[in-house]
Amino acid sequence: MAQSSYESEYFRKESEINKSFLIGVILAVSSSVFIGSSFIIKKISLLKLSKTSSLRAGAGGFGYLRDWVWWAGLLSMGLGELLNLIAYGFAPAALVTPLGALSVVISAVLASKFLQEYLTTLGKVGCVLCIIGSILIICNAPRDLDAEDILVTKNLEKTPVIIYTFFSSLLCIFLMCCLSPEYGNKFVLVYVIVCSVIGSFTVVASQVLSLSIREELQGDSLGYKVILISFSVLITCVCIQMAYLNKALDIFGTTVVTPIYYVMFTTLVLLFNSLLFGEWKHMTAWNTIGTIVGLIIAFFAIFLLHAKKEKTGAEYLLKNGDSFRYN
Repeated sequence: MAQSSYESEYFRKESEINKSFLIGVILAVSSSVFIGSSFIIKKISLLKLSKTSSLRAGAGGFGYLRDWVWWAGLLSMGLGELLNLIAYGFAPAALVTPLGALSVVISAVLASKFLQEYLTTLGKVGCVLCIIGSILIICNAPRDLDAEDILVTKNLEKTPVIIYTFFSSLLCIFLMCCLSPEYGNKFVLVYVIVCSVIGSFTVVASQVLSLSIREELQGDSLGYKVILISFSVLITCVCIQMAYLNKALDIFGTTVVTPIYYVMFTTLVLLFNSLLFGEWKHMTAWNTIGTIVGLIIAFFAIFLLHAKKEKTGAEYLLKNGDSFRYN
């Protein structure tokens, strides 16, 4: 009887994990669809305004604020970012973060259809590879997201976490205060490293915030202190991340920045989450290999998508301060 009860509890827990994982996948993919689409919607608005007497956004004009199409694009971006935040409450960052690459595919395909921006052969191959890489990641990524393991302060006391936090913070301060003023305009890595490191803290704060709110809604109150602290860290990191990312895009352009940033950002997010929450500890060797292969394919796909690419709506918009995750 006890054995039967144990098996019943085991299958119930497995069912909850799989359900939560599926919700996380749907939210992450939906987020990429909305964010990828938002670039194209906004670009359509900006192109329409460029044919009028209104001062273009690139020249300091704000005529787009009176266009409902631009606001529709902004709403799509906001909804995508919200879905991405919620996804961290249901699935591990090892799944949610890499799936963000799908927004690049969505943007490229829609730009080809609605903006007549030619998608090269390499770009088409990149789209296919990105989808294949994403499928591999979904099939092999860790499924277990235990709120009790994540929402505990003892994780912050782990030696590897302390080492990562100390040296990454020191590196960012050094880059921002010492190297950025003189070398930021010459070397793309100066700004990209800052964005990537800060981005890893952004994802962790998003994950803690999302899980805290989810636990609060389920009646497992952790107090509002965790929510307020994670929200404050999230806002601070996003502001710094966007500021330096826009600097990089303004100087070097999407073709250079995006592939490097995506690879570095995703790698650091997975590393930090592994150190902090141990997301990979329950994975088999086969799942680990499958996830790594999927990541490598996705990395390669992003480089192909931006090889010899002309300026797109995404690049134009990002230069003018739009929300940004990695692309």
